Formats: sequence, structure tokens, C-alpha cells
Amino acid sequence: MKLSFSEAQRIGRLDQRVVHPGEQDKAEKERQAGVPTRRQQRSHTKHGGQRTQDAYPLSLLDALSLDSSPEQLRDPAKLVLATGEVFPGYCAGSLTVQSPDNQGIQAERIVTGEIVFNTVMAGYQEVITDPSYAGQIVTFTYPHIGNYGISSQDCESSRPWLRGVVTRSLENRTSSWRSEDTLESWLIQYDIPAITGIDTRRLTISIREQGAVGCAFGTAPESILLEAARREPGTTGADLTGIVTTDTIYHLGDPNNSYKVVAYDFGIKRTILDHLKQFARVSVVPAGFAANDALSLDPDIVFLSNGPGDPAALDLQASIVSDLVGRVPIFGICLGHQILARAIGAETYKLPFGHHGGNHPVKRLATGRVEVTSQNHNYAVSSNSLKSCGAMVTHVNLNDGVVEGMRVDNARIESVQYHPESSPGPHDSAYLFDSLKKLIQDNGSARDS
Repeated sequence: MKLSFSEAQRIGRLDQRVVHPGEQDKAEKERQAGVPTRRQQRSHTKHGGQRTQDAYPLSLLDALSLDSSPEQLRDPAKLVLATGEVFPGYCAGSLTVQSPDNQGIQAERIVTGEIVFNTVMAGYQEVITDPSYAGQIVTFTYPHIGNYGISSQDCESSRPWLRGVVTRSLENRTSSWRSEDTLESWLIQYDIPAITGIDTRRLTISIREQGAVGCAFGTAPESILLEAARREPGTTGADLTGIVTTDTIYHLGDPNNSYKVVAYDFGIKRTILDHLKQFARVSVVPAGFAANDALSLDPDIVFLSNGPGDPAALDLQASIVSDLVGRVPIFGICLGHQILARAIGAETYKLPFGHHGGNHPVKRLATGRVEVTSQNHNYAVSSNSLKSCGAMVTHVNLNDGVVEGMRVDNARIESVQYHPESSPGPHDSAYLFDSLKKLIQDNGSARDS
């Protein structure tokens, strides 16, 4: 049974958007007159002029309208995990865009990637534009995504790098004075497919129990989606830094700043650069930039950024960093932390479902202080392998005991697994930028302005 617009409103199954009385009256009159909805018209065309029953009973909660017309309902889609689990939902983002060649018929599109979940309640734009999500499909555990729209000031990179977005409810009415666009319109602009109406609680439990697995979503038959999900290799063994890194060197910061930082871009976020350029002249270099070329820039410290993919696949980057160890202070975060660990001989491994969110408790062993941190990583550094390399573990995750920081004093290197810039997230870890400056000062490399 398909609900009319007014019926759905009466039982409280509408999207959160504001509905005008004129829209309700028009929809009700058209329903009584037997006028087909746009979606019914597309179904009529698709099946050779013979009207068929819709594949799903649609409510306006799950089939959110794409424009101001309440008759415009979303097409059904499915998300299928490589394990065989199926999650029904509806097309969103660029999955809704029809090609002119299809004469108004939604072409079958399949989106694949390694599926993970993120627990942030706000900051969806920063998550979507974090280059560390390249190769992955992100499920938001918070039910309403898109409430405050999109602002160009909140992007962490030039574009989104993830493969797809999964939500319970994708909101198309924004409630912020900063909003410049709706989330869905912005996703369409960058050709990012999404699926909404998903039972994200059940999906998150599945990911926690079975780990980050391959998945596929779209309008194709379930069997085809399952085959595509099982073919998805995920991020294991994948070097994705080449996709997201800068092509050329560029420079930031006040020329009068005392310190000079060479920042390796493995997928660096803009907020990190904003922090660094407050006190330093920053030269951002590509992921494969040679060690001697980096030293020729005469840095006070080398910064290793966050990024996507498997650190075990980054032999080139580990070799470059190994050449830098002992010759210049080094500070790494996230993927940079993992590369630095590999450069000194430690090992990395893949976590079952990773750490993705803005509420991960981390204990700083030197003080016993607990920080609530922002994290995004699927891989971690082996604690036992660090000990054999002479490194000291400085931080641990209180949820699962994962190494969250390390230091090697005689080599002048430090790193953390999480994001001190906290975008999005709490600012408990902002002191780490002071630690970076102290590493420079202790080395006696500060320059006069």
C-alpha cells in the first residue's frame, strides 16, 4: 500500500522538511483524481507502458522528496554486503541523477567500496571531504545527516574522496545561516552516490561483528550487487596516497614565521595546515618526495600527514622517511604515524572495523590524562614491534588498547594515531601542536625571523 502525501503527514511519517498547505491540497486532489505520481510515470515508461506495482511500499519518511514537489519520490535501491546481508533503502546523491540517454528511466548503477561507520553527530562535511576515506563507503550512525547544509568553509580538501555515503535520513531542509547548499545537491555536484533510508543501527552492528567488508549499493538486482560486493578488494594492500596527494609543491604561512615545516601530503586536511601555518612557513610536498629534496628545503621539522590505504603497501614512503630519521625531527599523525613506525622497523596490522568518530578515549601515559579524540583509521601499529625498535608507547586507546602514540627520543621523532586538529571533534588534543614546536626547540633549530 502506498501512502498519499496527506495520509503520511497525519501519521507522522514525513521527512522533517517544512510542508506547505498548498502542496498537501494539490497532492490529495491528484491522488483522488487518480493522477499518477512522477515515480509511477517512470515505472510506467520503464515497463513498456504497462503500469506495475512498485517494488517497495513507500512512505515519505524513507522516500524523501528531491524537490519541493511531494509527488517526487525516490527510487528504491539496495545495499548488499559481501557477507550476503541485504539492506533496502532509496537512491540519493548522484545515484538519483538520470542520464538524458535513458529517456527519464533510472539507469542501473552499482557503487562498490569497503564499508565503515563513523559515529560523529556533527561534522559530516568534514568527514566526507577527509581524503583518508578514499576507497571507502561511509555509514553515518547518527540518524539525521544534512540538517545544517553545506558551507565552503568546512571542506577539508578540494573535493570528496570517498566512494559513497550511507544514511538513515538525508535531510534536504537546512537550518543554518552558514548554509550555501543542501548536502544532496553538493553530493550530486561532485558525483558522489548515496543511499538513504538504511537501517544504520543494524548495519553498524553487522560491521562491528564481521569487520569492514566489501559492499555494493545501487538499483541493480540483488544478485548482481552481491557479486560486485564480493569482488571489491577493499583497502588491504592498497596504496591510495597517489590519488589524493598534491602534484606539486606549494607554500603556506607568513614568510616571517620563525620555523620551517616540510609537510608530506599523504592526504592532508586543510585544518591541519591551518594549525601549522599559524607558527611556521609550510612547504607541502607530494607523497613520493625524495628525502634529500625535502632536506634541501632546510626544514626545522618534517610533518607526516594523515591519508588513506594500507601502510604496509607504502614501501616507497617508508623508505623515504627512513632516510630522514635521525637527520631532522619528525612528527607524524594517522597514516604518517604508521609510515613512521614502519620506517623504524615496526609492523602494522588491520583493525576489524577501524576507529572512525569524534569520541574515542585515549590515555596519555605520561600524565594519566584521558583525551577524547577524533579518529579515522583502519590500521594500527603493533605494540610488540615498537618495543623491539626502541620506541616508547606514549598513548593508548581505552576502548581496545590500540597504540595511539609513540616516541623515540634519540631519533627526535614523535607521532600519534589520531587527529590533533580535531575537525570534526573535541579539542582535547590541540596541545600536540605545542609538542611539535617543542620538538623543534629542543633540537635547537629555531631560526630568527
